[in-house]
Amino acid sequence: MQQQIPTTLILALALSGCAQKVEAPSFAGANLPPDVAGNTAPSAETAALNASVGETLPLSDPQDFEDAKRGLIASNAELRVTGAKGNTIWDMPSYGFVDGEAPASVNPSLWRQARLNNIHGLFEVTKGVHQLRGYDLANMSLIDGETGWIVVDPLTAEETARAAIAFAREHLGDKPVSAVIFTHSHIDHFGGVLGVLTPEEAEERKVPIIAPESFVDEATSENIVAGVTMSRRALYMFGLRLPRTERGHVGSGLGKGPAQGTFGILQPTEIIRETTTELTIDGVKFVFQNAPGSEAPAELTFYLPDLKAFCGAEVVSHNMHNLYTLRGAKVRDALKWSGYIDEIIALFGEADVYFGSHHWPIWGNERIIAFLEKQRDTYKYINDQTLRLALHGHTPREIAEELELPESLRRSFPNRGYYGTLKHNAKAVYQRYFGWYDGNPANLDPLPPAEAGARYVKLAGGAASLLTSAQAAYDTGDYRWVAEVVNHLVFSDPENQEARALLARAYDQLGYQSESGPWRDVYLTGALELRHGGPEEGIDLASAMDMIKQAPLEPFLDAMAARLNAPKAEGMEMIVNLIFSDLGVSHVLELKNSVLRHYKRDPDPDAHVTLRITRDIYLKMATGKVGIRDTLFTDDLEVEGSRVDLVRFFRLFDKPDGTFNIVVP
Repeated sequence: MQQQIPTTLILALALSGCAQKVEAPSFAGANLPPDVAGNTAPSAETAALNASVGETLPLSDPQDFEDAKRGLIASNAELRVTGAKGNTIWDMPSYGFVDGEAPASVNPSLWRQARLNNIHGLFEVTKGVHQLRGYDLANMSLIDGETGWIVVDPLTAEETARAAIAFAREHLGDKPVSAVIFTHSHIDHFGGVLGVLTPEEAEERKVPIIAPESFVDEATSENIVAGVTMSRRALYMFGLRLPRTERGHVGSGLGKGPAQGTFGILQPTEIIRETTTELTIDGVKFVFQNAPGSEAPAELTFYLPDLKAFCGAEVVSHNMHNLYTLRGAKVRDALKWSGYIDEIIALFGEADVYFGSHHWPIWGNERIIAFLEKQRDTYKYINDQTLRLALHGHTPREIAEELELPESLRRSFPNRGYYGTLKHNAKAVYQRYFGWYDGNPANLDPLPPAEAGARYVKLAGGAASLLTSAQAAYDTGDYRWVAEVVNHLVFSDPENQEARALLARAYDQLGYQSESGPWRDVYLTGALELRHGGPEEGIDLASAMDMIKQAPLEPFLDAMAARLNAPKAEGMEMIVNLIFSDLGVSHVLELKNSVLRHYKRDPDPDAHVTLRITRDIYLKMATGKVGIRDTLFTDDLEVEGSRVDLVRFFRLFDKPDGTFNIVVP
């Protein structure tokens, strides 16, 4: 999953040492009253649109429900997991309202997917393979080895992973963990590993930890530098501030949602670099596919030839996935992704059982091949047809509006946009090849939203006139237009409560109509923040200190450079030596042309300031846990040169808290 989540989860990706963990904070506003997700009832237009979904999709087809329930050994109706402080980590009963016929406030196709994702417990996939589903966003799979269980993808959080494996031991016997496989570099597939295997056990018993090539690097690459922004946007994508009601969050399409617990890692001992790599792990034969740059930058799938069982990781799943994730991440390559699925058919096309990192298995070779072919062809169709339309001069917005899957693909539930969508995936393909600019000179240098908003309001004859027209559009169910028009007024005058209320109502209806779980959560969170404001507190990076201590220094120096307030630094030139006394290494920071560069090398003899510091104190300063003034006159650092210059230097850096506005300027 691109994966894909709040900053503390993202920072848990930042690993270079052995086992470390970090506890997630609670989110401001997470326990708002149950009516705030959408104070507006579904309109007649929304109810009619949602009712019509059944005319285009076989919603009554029971096959997925039969598959999702097949092999059930046991289920816990009161599946709640709490943390050491009594905080809620996981709460499946809170989704109990997702049952029966879809209410008018939820797209029936998304409701169907949410019902399927409600089916949870311990399942037998095939002889020697079990899964725990509904304990987290992802699945944990257990493969019987000669001496214990080979654990595949030990969930997001230590607490949920511990609860899941305890449930398995209750019903299958008390087996040890004999190996761990991380299928890819998203945290919902490795963050809970310390709940199934302690570092001491791993070291003492030499437990193999298998991961794809570049697993650790890709887990850290973009998230430290961009994590604060991603975490704020993730509150929208996953609906983390929304109540769980039929007018709020019902699920993420890919699963219910991410667990909010304690996250860790075990350093891989075995790296999969080549496709068709064969390993025998605790007596079980595996054939691996290396699939970098598919759903995750580092990802593998595998085949169990003796069981004729294929694990697709997250390369395939029971929904259209993201080529671009709404929290913000690097665009994925649809053509490469499709090629990997084609390779799977060629390599593992004899499989009789499919299981994955999300959702439920499929049995029967013919059904598996049909599933793989349609997933393969969906990603290639989006790639090829986006390029075709671009060849005719169509812009991203035009392509997203025009593109439609052929009936053979769009009526297949695993290709529906429960998580990714056809519209934003088409824009992702365009972005990958052509970037943000659509070729129209009017869009080359447009006015910023607040300034453009003021002029649109003036053009409309003033705020009252614009609202009158927008209300008329709302009354006819033209909610996309209402959102576009009233958004200009809100950015022109964010204190206009009538405008905020109308925009929130439009977002309610757009959310209710959305087939995609993230789209629903984005719209409804936008409505919530228009009514109640944004979060009061952002992510405290210092809460990840135990985790950060084990990460490489370079990403934090990159993040430091990205926080340089360039206008403040204009005209300044400075060289600062950072000597890490406990590590025996030094980095030279050079400020010039309002750009900060860093080099791992011997100290510069011409530096303005030389700072001798421990890694621990530097990271506390970098995360805002302590200030430079707090440490200047302590024994924790030594300064050679001007302390005034050092203070001036550190004052050049912004300290974002992750609470920036999204739906208002």
